[in-house]
Amino acid sequence: MKHFLCLLSAFLLLPFAGGNVCAQRAGKYEVRAAWVATAYGLDWPRTKAVSPSSVHRQQEELAGLLDGLRDAGINTVLFQVRARGEVFYRSEVEAFSSVLTGRVGQDPGYDPLAFVIEQCHRRGMECHAWLVTIPLGHAAHVRRQGRFSPVHRCPKLCVAFRREYFLDPSQPGTADYLARLVREVVERYDVDGIHLDYLRYPEKADRFPDGKRYRQSGRGMALDEWRRDNITGIVRRLYREVKALKPWVKVSSSPIGKLCDTARYPSLGWNAYEAVYQDVERWLREGLQDQIYPMAYFRGDAFYPFVLDWSERANGRQVVPGLGVYFLGGDRGREWQLDDVARQVRFVRRNGLSGQAYYRAQFLGEDVKGVARWLRSACYPAPALVPRMAWQDSIAPAPASGLRVSRPREGYYRLEWQASVGAETEPGGVSYVVYASDTLPVDTAEPANIVAQGVRDTTLLYAPLLPWQPRRHFAVVAQDRCGNESLPCVASVRGL
Repeated sequence: MKHFLCLLSAFLLLPFAGGNVCAQRAGKYEVRAAWVATAYGLDWPRTKAVSPSSVHRQQEELAGLLDGLRDAGINTVLFQVRARGEVFYRSEVEAFSSVLTGRVGQDPGYDPLAFVIEQCHRRGMECHAWLVTIPLGHAAHVRRQGRFSPVHRCPKLCVAFRREYFLDPSQPGTADYLARLVREVVERYDVDGIHLDYLRYPEKADRFPDGKRYRQSGRGMALDEWRRDNITGIVRRLYREVKALKPWVKVSSSPIGKLCDTARYPSLGWNAYEAVYQDVERWLREGLQDQIYPMAYFRGDAFYPFVLDWSERANGRQVVPGLGVYFLGGDRGREWQLDDVARQVRFVRRNGLSGQAYYRAQFLGEDVKGVARWLRSACYPAPALVPRMAWQDSIAPAPASGLRVSRPREGYYRLEWQASVGAETEPGGVSYVVYASDTLPVDTAEPANIVAQGVRDTTLLYAPLLPWQPRRHFAVVAQDRCGNESLPCVASVRGL
């Protein structure tokens, strides 16, 4: 039996102004997500995988990035597995990205998606496969891809518009094509979610070349209504495709950060509904999304009323606003300060949304303006579990049993338990959350008592953050892939 090692690290405290502290205390459940962008090597990779040693360096880079995200308190990684017509896993539909090796279609010698899933799960984090859907890249990008480009492989589905290529949302084959990509990811990999990006028409699409298709299949609808219906049809197809294969896999998207004009604040012509034909409220109303991550990369009145508008339209699903931490390193005049992020996190919590997401991982990994240390010390001092999908499944798994705690050496605890009854037949399997406390009963509602989550073994080696403050009482809770938690199995260490 493999041993799961959980070592908690001490973090330096950053001196904060009073306005930077997260006044709103987080509960036990909160999505804390980060986008890991692989397009153009933005977040990863830096090294090309062209030899065994460079493959190892490339993997070490990714593992180090994930360590930084975990240390900042992140529990959900949105890992980009498809950029513009190229992928970061072994696919039968599209070619490997040149970002991995320097050459389109060249196998890097390992499967990056399988690697990142294993690394995320080892760290107790969810891994969602992030796919850019409609865009296929500028003309020069398509030329570099050559015969590997979808423009050459399936030209009837592709259109040129403003020197870029796109899958045509009005073509029935577009949903089929994207479904093939989604299906092979969900079937072959143990992903926790499918995250759909750029599932929309391009900006300024008033002259998008779909007039002939509109005349053929418009069915009396206005052009903008027809375009929204095309996008919703793709969303519906992909959601049902995923749920038919693995119902516990979350389906999410990242729409434009403003749905539409609100009663008090206009979107100035830039919104999901009118500008790019995303009828996200309908997606939520029909139950075609488990989570949405609006790209709310704005400040002030361009952020607060629109995030609140998303919350009011959630229909019981999880709304996780994306915060633009990349502006922390922005150009002068557009550059954000840490307090801008702090105010947004407080607002999101105060209004009961499901969490926060950060674009991009590099800015957390490099701790720009101290944002990562601030998150962990002031905002995420205790872990959080991802909120459960009660609409998908609300039945808790059977509890673990036979918990035993020992001290194999000074400063360490060894926990062993018997698996949840039926764990092998539970859809998607189960993992375990481990709690520790100095008092009985162990309060499993208190996030500060969480010492490990996403444990996929039945053994844990645990080292307290402060060895001189040992915890004597432990609880293990089985958790299914929809987030339902069993009753706890409890044991104590004697002689302390």
